[in-house]
This record gives sequence, structure tokens and C-alpha cells, in this order.
Amino acid sequence: MKHRVVSLRLPLPAQEALLALLITVMQVQGTIVRNADEVVQRPLADLGHLGYVLLIVSGVVIAFRRRWPVPVFVITALTSLVYYGLDFPDGPSALSLVVALYTLAAFGDGRRSLVIAGVGTSVLAVGWLVAAADIEPRVAIGWVYFRIGASVMSAALGESFRSRQVIAAEAQERAELAERTREEEARARVDAERLRIAREVHDTVAHAIAIINVQSGVTAHVLDKRPEVAREALRVIEQTSSRALREMRAILGVLRDDDGDDNSNGRVPYPGLGQIDELAAKAREAGLDIKVEETSPAAPLPSAVGSAAYRILQESITNVVRHVGPTRVTVALNPGVEVLEIRVTDEGRRTASDHDSADPRPAGRHTSGTGSSATSGRGIVGMRERCRLLGGELDAGPIAGGGFEVKARLPLAPTGARL
Repeated sequence: MKHRVVSLRLPLPAQEALLALLITVMQVQGTIVRNADEVVQRPLADLGHLGYVLLIVSGVVIAFRRRWPVPVFVITALTSLVYYGLDFPDGPSALSLVVALYTLAAFGDGRRSLVIAGVGTSVLAVGWLVAAADIEPRVAIGWVYFRIGASVMSAALGESFRSRQVIAAEAQERAELAERTREEEARARVDAERLRIAREVHDTVAHAIAIINVQSGVTAHVLDKRPEVAREALRVIEQTSSRALREMRAILGVLRDDDGDDNSNGRVPYPGLGQIDELAAKAREAGLDIKVEETSPAAPLPSAVGSAAYRILQESITNVVRHVGPTRVTVALNPGVEVLEIRVTDEGRRTASDHDSADPRPAGRHTSGTGSSATSGRGIVGMRERCRLLGGELDAGPIAGGGFEVKARLPLAPTGARL
């Protein structure tokens, strides 16, 4: 059973009223007790009980010290000057003034409040010293210096409290700003990861669908006449779709929240240039006459560079399969000391005389080269984004004599964001 915690703390107005009552009682009763055994020059009851009135007024106004700190300080200072100027008996009559000074410095507006407190304390000190010029015995003047010292210390304590509050507020503001900044950075990382996953999904699905589309066309074309070719095409479709599914699981696996349901050990790594032969083999099965010119790198390529290079090659070959059909494609990889250069060139759609009539694969539906989808779709845009993320560059466009060429330069020490 849960127990409700009841707060016994009084509301702020009640606390202030209680403090004002306590100070008033202490000032009046303390002054009476201190001077009970002495003959004072002017009793509190003199001048129509003016001494009592001054002590009570200076104590009661403390109830409003937080709402009006400057007026409360002025009232307590004036009552103190009048009280001691009329030679009323000494005692704890300056207690309300000390509290008012502390409040002015602690809850004021900084420099302005300190100026008011400093000027007021100076005026009070002069007034007290003048009023005590002929005090007897002379040792009693120590009370004047005590009041001056207490006033200065209360103002200093109030300023110290205010400074700590300001520092704490600034620290809280910086903490909130840092928290907001962390949240914004987290959202930016999530957006970047979402964009990366979208590119990976696009590249994986687009390449697989292009291969499946070509092979399904082959199957429909030769199903009755050449069943062995149709069987081979169906095998390619099965392999391509299976690999696409595995890559999709690996890409989307990072989005799963429950590690217990995720067989992380079964994830396949992100593809790199080590799988370029497999990529070329699938392109040949789709009808491309592909030639790979590859130079062995002097050192292993960074994984981000290798993955980006693989995706650029995959997207370029996919565009050829989808929009050109059977043609000759040259893939050149030249890893230098600082930059990996990639070039994918196709010869464009073959003419009727060039196309092998024995090849049952249907020709592409577009007459342009690789870039036919680049200007209208996301192919070239996605490849260019990958290059920019690594600090590289990409050029794509038609070449003389027909065909299309994609050229990319990827720094081996990426300067952009990690893929």
C-alpha cells in the first residue's frame, strides 16, 4: 500500500507573516528586556508610545519583503534613523533592517540593488554616528559599529546567495541546452541512418528486381520452346531473390528493438568489392557482356569506401540491365594511393544486326544508355550522395558514339560522414 507524503511546509505568504511576527516580537521584547534594569534617556512609551510604533512598523513590513524589497528597505531604514535619532533605547531594534538588507541584495536585480543597499547603509551609518555623538557611557557606541557591521554583512550574504542562484540558473540552462543539443544530434543521427538504410534498400531491391524482370521475360519467351533455358532463368530468379532477402534482413536488422528475437549471427556483412565477381556473374546472366578491369590495391580499402564502390557499381549495372538490355559493359577499378577511381561504361543499346538472334533475352525498352533513369529517377542522385558523404565526386553522362559512362572518385581516407 502506497502512503501519500504530506508536506508540512507552510505557504510562502504564511511563512513571511510568521517571520514578520517573530521579528516584531523580538525587537519589542528584546529592547524591553535589555533596558529593564537601566534608566534610559527616552523610554519607548515617550512621545505617545512612538518607540513601540517604530519597532512594530519596522517588523510588520518584513511580511512584504519579497514582493517589494526596495520599499521595505526604505521603510526600515527610515524607522531606524528616526528611532535612534530620537534617542530611544538600544537593543535588537535593527533586526528588521538586517533582514530587509539581506532580502534586497538576495532577491533584487543585482547591481541596482547593491547600489541602493550601499547608499542606504552609508546614510544609516552617518545618521547613527551623529545620533551617538554624545552617548554615555562611550563604550555604548559599540552598538553603532555592530549595527553598521551587521548591515554590511547582511548585504554581502544576500549578494552571495543571489550570485549562487544566478550560477545555478545558468548551469541549469546550459544543461537544458546540452540536453536539447543531444536530442537534436540524436535525431540527426537517426535521420542519417534512415537515409543510409533507404539507399541500401533501394540499391538491393532495384538490382534484384531488374535481374528478376529480365529473367522472367526470358522464361515467358522460351517456356514452351526451350524449357532448359527457362529452367536456368528460374534458377537465377530464385538465387537473386534469395540473396536480396538476405541483404534486406541484414540492412533492416538494425531497426529491430528486441535483440533476443534477432539472430545477429545470421546477418550477412555489407557487400564490398570482394563480391564484384559475383555481381558481374549475375550481370552476365542478365544478358550483359561485362568486362572487369581491376587493379589490386596496395592496402585494404576502408569498409565505407568498399561498400560505397560496390553500391555505385551495382546501381550502374542495374540501370544498364533495366534501360538498355544486352550490351557490352566495361567496369574499371583503379585504386590509387589516395583515391579509388571507378568507371562503368556501356556501349548503348545494340542494333538488330548486332543482337544475337539466338539469345532469347529481350532487349531493353529504352534507347538511351545507363543514365536514362538518372535524370528522372534516384539512381545517379543516390550514387552522387554516396560520393559526397565520403568527400568524393561523381560524373555521369553520355559518351561519343553512343552509350553512357559513370565515373566516380572516392578518397581512401573519407572526409565525410560514415556510410
